[in-house]
Formats: sequence, structure tokens, C-alpha cells
Amino acid sequence: MPDLSPAGPDSTRLVLDLALTVRHDGHGGVADDLLAPEGLTAWVRDHASALPLDAEFTGDEASLGEVRAMRAAVRALFARAVRPGEPSPADAKRLLPVTEAVARLNAAAARVTTAPVLSWPDGDGAAPSVRDVVRTAEASGTDLLAAALARAALAFLASADRERLRACHAPRCVRYFLKEHPRQEWCKPSCGNRARVARHHERHNTASNSPAQNGT
Repeated sequence: MPDLSPAGPDSTRLVLDLALTVRHDGHGGVADDLLAPEGLTAWVRDHASALPLDAEFTGDEASLGEVRAMRAAVRALFARAVRPGEPSPADAKRLLPVTEAVARLNAAAARVTTAPVLSWPDGDGAAPSVRDVVRTAEASGTDLLAAALARAALAFLASADRERLRACHAPRCVRYFLKEHPRQEWCKPSCGNRARVARHHERHNTASNSPAQNGT
């Protein structure tokens, strides 16, 4: 029976990677990795170790719609979590209302019944562990996928990691990221470089257009 409870870093990575299927396309626009079932298939297989699905999962229109709905809810709540900072510019003008996003995740998480199962391996010093195992025999692959993503989102949003969530506002970037140290402003060094170049050009243009520079 599949395990529906990626915990800790696994939940965090899973929900961040779901949000990051919306990304900069390299040409000044925004790309979406989940536009078609084939994109969902590739994404799920890349994250198979954190999901309660077999390695041969194949996406269809129904599962694609469910995952896109989970992503919209996650990104709306990410935008809430980074306040008073600005959300990602990718969807800042079309976010779900927070109450709708919360209800959507809660409903998806409840679609599959689970029960805690204790495992205790043989051997001295072996530590017991508990995992949430699916007890809903008739749950479809789409149900399992939606519930796993929703539960990962709930775990992340209720964790201390939420306090480190930021939206990257470097030119052309639309990513969310976890702040790793107090001075970090950008999701990766290349974004920091672009931001510094943009600031330099802005200061140069401001100085060039000032009255003193124009001789007035």
C-alpha cells in the first residue's frame, strides 16, 4: 500500500518544485511545464520517490487538471506567505482568493483515507518509524496524486520553512525560493548578477537624465 506522507525536506522540495513548474522561459516571458499531460508525466516521474504512484505513471487530462488546481492554490498561498513582500510577478494579478486556495487544498488532502503504520526493523539500534499508508482501496491515481501534493503543501505551509519563503524579483525571474542566509535576496547567483546590472543601469540612466548632467 502506498505511503502518502512525504515529510520534512521531502514535502518542502515537492511543493516548491510544483510551484516552480511556472518559470521564466528565457525570452522575457513565462513558461509552464504543465501545459499538457506529457509535461505532467515527466514531472511526476522525476518526483516518483516522493509520490505514492508507480514509476510508470502516465498523465491524462483529468490528472493534469487536478495538479494544475493544486498548483494554483499553492502559488496563491505562497503569495500570502511572503507578505509584506511582493508575490511572484508570474501570476500576481490572477491569484486565487486565499479562502478558496485553503479550501481546495483541504478538500484534496481529504480525498484519500490513510492510517499510521509502525515499522521497526530487526537489529540492535534500529529505530522505529511511522508512515501514513493509504487505506482507500478504490482511490484512483489522480486522487492519490492530488492528495499527496495537497498534504505536502499543508505540511510545508504549517512548518517553520514557510518563514523563509521569498519571491525572487530579479529581472525576468518568477521563482519562489527558501532564504538560506540573512543577506540572501535572490533565488540563485545568476539572478543576483542580473539584479546588480539592472540597478547599475538604472543609476547610470538616472544620473544621465538629471538636471545637472543636462546643463540646466
